[in-house]
Formats: sequence, C-alpha cells, structure tokens
Amino acid sequence: MGMEDSGSSGGSSHRRVVSATSDADDGTPRASSPSASSTVTQTLMLLESDDPNLRVQAAKDIRRLTKTSQRYRRHFSGAVGPLVDMLHCGCADANEAALAAILNLAVKDETNKINIIHAGALKPIIRFLQSENVTLQEYAAAALITLSASSVNKPIISASGAIPFLVDILRNGGSQARTDAVLALYNLSTHPDNLSLILQTEPIPPLISLLNSSKRSSKTAEKCTALIESLVSFDEGRRMLTSEEGGILAVVEILESGSLQSREHAVGALLKMCQSDRSKYREPILREGVIPGLLELTVQGTAKSQLKAQSLLKLLRDSPYPRSELQPDTLENIVCNIMSQIDGEDQTGKAKQMLSEMVKVSMEQSLRHLQQRALVCTPADLPINSCSPEVPSK
Repeated sequence: MGMEDSGSSGGSSHRRVVSATSDADDGTPRASSPSASSTVTQTLMLLESDDPNLRVQAAKDIRRLTKTSQRYRRHFSGAVGPLVDMLHCGCADANEAALAAILNLAVKDETNKINIIHAGALKPIIRFLQSENVTLQEYAAAALITLSASSVNKPIISASGAIPFLVDILRNGGSQARTDAVLALYNLSTHPDNLSLILQTEPIPPLISLLNSSKRSSKTAEKCTALIESLVSFDEGRRMLTSEEGGILAVVEILESGSLQSREHAVGALLKMCQSDRSKYREPILREGVIPGLLELTVQGTAKSQLKAQSLLKLLRDSPYPRSELQPDTLENIVCNIMSQIDGEDQTGKAKQMLSEMVKVSMEQSLRHLQQRALVCTPADLPINSCSPEVPSK
C-alpha cells in the first residue's frame, strides 16, 4: 500500500502540508461558514484574471486555505485546471505558487489527485524535477509523493517517464529533494509493474548513499530499506547490492539499529537473498557481522521480524538442516553452529554475549507470562488448564 500524503520526513517546513479536517484558528473563514463560499468564489475569479500577479496571489490563497482544511480542498476542486495552466507559464513565481497549491489540494483527496493528473500536470512537474531551481525541484518531488499515493495514478506516473528523473535526484539532488524522491519511488514501487522500471535505473547505489547519510530511525531510512527489500527480489537487484561497496553492511546496520519497521525490511532483504542462492550470499552476509542483530531481533523485533530472523539464522549455519536428533533446531544450536564458522574473536565474542542476553530476556518474558497467568487464575478451585489462552506473552 502506498504511503499516503505525508509530505516528507524532515526539512523544508516552508511547504509542509498538515493533514486535518478542521480549519486553522488564524482568522481564515471556516469552510462551512457563509463567508467561506464568498471567499472561494472570489479566489476562483482571481485565479482566472488576466493579471498574472492576481493569479499568483489567488494560488497562494488557495495554498493557505487548503493547508489544514479538507473541506476547502473539496470547495477548491474547480481550481485544478487553472492551477495546472499556471504550471505551463514561464514565470518561476507563478510555477511555485501553483505547484504549492496543487500539492495541498491533492492531500487526502483522491478525486483531486486523479483530476490533477488528468488536467496535464505531469509534464510540467517532470520538467521541474530537472530544474536548477531548488524550490521548484523540491515542490515537484513532493507533489509526486502525494499524487503517487493514488493507485490510479501509479501506472500513469511511471509511464510518463518520471522514475529516471526521481532516481537522478537521488544521485544529485539536494537533501530535501532526495528524501522526497525516495518517498515517491517507494509509492510507485508498490505497483507490480513499476519495480522492474525502477530497477532499470540502477537505483541501489544512490539508495545506499542516502541510507548511510540518513538517521537510521527516520522515515527516509525506512523507505530506502523497503525499496531495497523489494528490489532484491530480482537477481539484478541482488547483484547491485552485493557489488556496491558497503551495500550489505548498510542493510545490516539498519537491521541492528533502525526503527522496528526498518529492521523488518532489512532482515527481509537479507532473507530473500539467502533464500534465492544460499551458497552465493551466505558468506557476504556473515562477513558483515549480522549475527548479533539477528539474535536481538528474535526476541525484540516485530512478529514478522522474529520469524524472518530465525529463518535467516537457519540458512546462515554450516548446514541448513539439523545434522542429527542430538542437535535439534534450537536457536542455541543454530547460533553455536554459525559461530564455529566465523573467523575473528570479536564477532564470536559479541555473538556469545548477545546469545546470553537473549536467553536472559527470554527467561524474563517467560516469568512475566507465568505471573500474568497466575493473576488470571487466582481462585484455588480453578483447574490449571482453565487459564485464559488469550493472555499475551510480553
């Protein structure tokens, strides 16, 4: 599912969009008030004026009024056509004002999103992606985040040729534009046909670069890792990640210290690689010291992360299958087997310490679970097996 209208995860607050259904308490007429209808009518008239300065002012007013009001976004749906026309003029001020207004109109409004594309906004937006005007480039990338949240728009945007320009921004754009570009690419990647188009642009190197320069707990890091997880489903994506210097290491570092969702994507990416060709990817993954992070995920990750971490640990050991009944598939046996194959005392010692801590955490969780069960089953006359199975373990 595509990311919905979140703008971006930092910087450039001058054009941040705030989603809300109530109007700001700044003197702006409430969208449901009688004066609001007059405001909308007058603003739409100015937008059609022959005076370019009045058109720019009208676009700025629409941007302001729709910033925090879902109702105003509906009331100003008729502004889409004139605003798109302003994108085609040669005045940078008019382009910026119109694009900012369009961005706000599209927030959480599916109809406006679709109408903006149908009105012809894509061609100038793609042109702005290539602009040397940093503000226009940022607005264009941010607009594509919002417009690509619509499942109807995803294939249209990719067919328009936007993907190579978004990846080019990943390589060469400013900080905010790069962040917005990766969010737009993530949205587009959720359409099945778009992943192969993204892969053709060789996006892994700039994704790794952005990942390394971003805060590991950030939304940017999360979307970079999610894209990498999707791209390594393809042989070419796996080849690019392993050939990129520090590529696997960057994913391992997110697995260790990213957000919960980022860590889930990171372990998912490594698991896909190992499942596709264990003999090829086992050693490169082990070399980057992945074991401690995997051990931690088995007890502290999301439910999906825990399962993926356990599956990856099994694939990383010397043999992917239990060697005998005397060495069953316990996590301790799996880890000990892997550690025996690792060169270097530092990694082995860290893995042993993590295993010890993991066992301690597991015991503490089991104790809390038993205490909870005891609280539920305090009456002495209740049989032992009457404890509620719905009490969660923590």
